[in-house]
Amino acid sequence: EIHIKEPIEKEVNPRLLPGELLLCEANMVYKYIQEDGSNRGTYGKLICTNFKISFLDEDSASDDNEPQFKNKIIGENDITLQCVDQIYGVYDEKKKLLTGQLRKYPDKLIIYCKDLRVFHFCLRYTKEEEVKRIVSGIVHHSQTPKLLKRLFLFSYASAAPNNTDGRNQTVMFDTLEDWRDELERTKGNVKYKAVVTNEGYRVSEKLPLYFVVPICVSEENILKFQGRGIPIWCWSCHNGAALLKMSTFPKEQDDNTSQMQKAFLDGIYRTISNPPYELLKTEDLSSSLPSLQDIQTAYTRFKQLFLIDNSTDFWATDVKWFSLLESTNWLEIIRRFLKKAIEVAECLERQHSNVLLIEESATDLCCVISSLVQVMMDSYSRTKSGFQSLIQKEWVTGGHSFLDRCNHLHKNDKEEAPVFLLLLNCVWQLVQQYPPAFEFTETYLTVLSDSLYVPIFSTFFFNSQHQKDTNMTAESLKTQSGPFRFLTVWDWSVQFEPKAQALLSNPLYAEKPKPDKSQRKTTRFKHQRQLSLPLTQTKSSPKRGFFREETDHLIKNILGKRIGKFIINSSDEPHNSFREFYDSWHSKPVDYHGLLLPSIDGPEIKVWAQRYLRWIPEAQLPGGGTIATAAKILDLMEEVQSLQVKMDEEHSQAVSRDVQAVPMLRNSARLSSLFPFALLQRQSVKPALPTSTWKDLEDEDDLVKRDDEFVDLSGDMS
Repeated sequence: EIHIKEPIEKEVNPRLLPGELLLCEANMVYKYIQEDGSNRGTYGKLICTNFKISFLDEDSASDDNEPQFKNKIIGENDITLQCVDQIYGVYDEKKKLLTGQLRKYPDKLIIYCKDLRVFHFCLRYTKEEEVKRIVSGIVHHSQTPKLLKRLFLFSYASAAPNNTDGRNQTVMFDTLEDWRDELERTKGNVKYKAVVTNEGYRVSEKLPLYFVVPICVSEENILKFQGRGIPIWCWSCHNGAALLKMSTFPKEQDDNTSQMQKAFLDGIYRTISNPPYELLKTEDLSSSLPSLQDIQTAYTRFKQLFLIDNSTDFWATDVKWFSLLESTNWLEIIRRFLKKAIEVAECLERQHSNVLLIEESATDLCCVISSLVQVMMDSYSRTKSGFQSLIQKEWVTGGHSFLDRCNHLHKNDKEEAPVFLLLLNCVWQLVQQYPPAFEFTETYLTVLSDSLYVPIFSTFFFNSQHQKDTNMTAESLKTQSGPFRFLTVWDWSVQFEPKAQALLSNPLYAEKPKPDKSQRKTTRFKHQRQLSLPLTQTKSSPKRGFFREETDHLIKNILGKRIGKFIINSSDEPHNSFREFYDSWHSKPVDYHGLLLPSIDGPEIKVWAQRYLRWIPEAQLPGGGTIATAAKILDLMEEVQSLQVKMDEEHSQAVSRDVQAVPMLRNSARLSSLFPFALLQRQSVKPALPTSTWKDLEDEDDLVKRDDEFVDLSGDMS
């Protein structure tokens, strides 16, 4: 049976942003509702602009069906060109990946998105010329290499009025004052100084204009090797111990250069190991953590579990869910990064040692570990403005190559790796384990991950501060209309109305530093699909890292020389020390404004359900999930606030109260665990037997043989 909405009679015009141009369109395109093969859907127009791919139907013309949590930039049927992951064409029921020039055009188009949405479009009823234009247009504009200046970011910045929200409290770390304020906030200004050596980018184009180094490091030393081999300050602990990072020297060097670099490093190392500096411990992240290629491979496998074409596919994978999840290795990678961050926190907190993180460029794994350590140790980084300032400091001005790692320009697939997404996955583990410690919600983290692919903000679309500044200067000269400015993603009013923004803030955030023992063990919400792996013995890391204090090892690592495999007898000591620190912390009540250590054993590492399952109707819990609890809490808060107002009126207290906006979750019974990204969808009926078993119903013997494949997952699993 085919359910078809009649073709739209009235013309639906696309809503275009400033600077957005319509490139191609096709009428009479049929969009399937992702279902179980019933072919339900609606007719409409498919368009491609220099910003997005969009499907327009009669619902697009009315505001009646607008979701409560509406993004003002990206609609329900909009896909930004940077959000397109892969495009498949269906030819005679066979799927084929579409890239480059096409000789034959498909009957169906399937678009897989980086935010894990899946769109199915039928082109059988569309004019042949329009099919050619729209398919080749979409493939060309979303999949082929492009120049940086061709990003919509530049078109939008040139055409849009610059009326950014001045109330944004995020520290951007683009001025010397920002760095000095951060030094003062963390009490690091006694031993460390902000330097202006890189003004005009005369040291390095990869380093920010301003950064912080130990007071004993001279300008001459910073200039000597373009900033390589220099310990750069990240953060200072309350006890004076500091977290530092350092980029290594190129691996291929002649002997004379190597000797010079070794002598240089020896001097630097000796200088920062003497009083007033604490004992220095170094950690070579390249040898103790998964490589960028490992991270990319694991995430590519992991995301396939959630790019579901139809209901049949979902239930077919459900039978072997645990083995599929474990084989991706994604949760294990998250666990290893959290464990490394705990090791670093132990050195800073308990051993009062400075920790120097070493990596080839110090802009990938260093960013993840330094950010995690600060989120775990500094309660300011757990506020919304503090977390945003942290990302600005460690990632944006810190020189993380967002353009290459997100492959926004489709220039080099080998450079692609979801490093920033890995950080958000790690932070989510902490947010879901200790909700009262964070001012922001998991919804905040989810929309932040989506914003990686929205090219109207400059935050995630440059490789360095130098690249951004150079392009801004060039555009300002070209337009001659005053300073050229990009939007920052931290101005949430660009994407959301105040009512929707309220869902980004945690109403149960513990603002006062009063430890509450009763909240130590938070309720674990059940999900229809188990979101963590069963408790098994954790895999030992193949490349186990340990803190090295020997100068010679340090220098060899920084110089990039390959060190033969060697074993140190005391290698168990750091592990025992770590375990003692970890177990000791977990045996005490949580101080939500103090040190936070995530639980990393076995099933404690979970799948970020909201981000990965939000578009899959089969995975929803009608009237359940964390949102059901949030709805009840918000109802209570609204009631408390109204009672407070009444009490104030009775006592004639004319005191103006700063009442936080509470999002109204009306008809909470109709909400599902997919909220706020999707409202309650159709009920999904799980087949009584696995999909593969239906084929064997005629043969009773075969059915008995396959009996062990059946697992009843119709109830809640935990």
